[in-house]
Amino acid sequence: MTASAPEFTITRTLNARRELVWRAWTEKKELAGWLPSTPLESISFDVREGGRYRYTMVNSETGEEYHTGGVFLEVVPFERLVFTWGYPDDPIENSPVVTLTLTAQGDRTEMIFHLRGVAGHPGDKYYYDGWSHTLDDLATHLRDQDQ
Repeated sequence: MTASAPEFTITRTLNARRELVWRAWTEKKELAGWLPSTPLESISFDVREGGRYRYTMVNSETGEEYHTGGVFLEVVPFERLVFTWGYPDDPIENSPVVTLTLTAQGDRTEMIFHLRGVAGHPGDKYYYDGWSHTLDDLATHLRDQDQ
């Protein structure tokens, strides 16, 4: 990606400890609880630098499958997760990159989700809105785990 690559950031303060937010992003069972229409058996995660991940979202109305995957570029447990995002076998150098930063705020966590390589803005009904809704699902999942 060049320095002028499109990008956007979404920030959330989650009512969950940082360790729980980390698990929600890195453990297969947790991911299946909040990624939209993603069956547990479609998730494969090797959370280490150079490790690969894959998951498949399924459109409940049409049955169409959307395969997603990439490579973990940086893994700092409970603090930072950087990974490519796109089709599972896309070349790293051509893939958008997600940087997830988690900052503890007592029993809450500030989560900064930054996606570099695609444009997005509130109301686009595509990348930004899709991720924003998905992060809302994450917040709901974490809240339900706490009850």
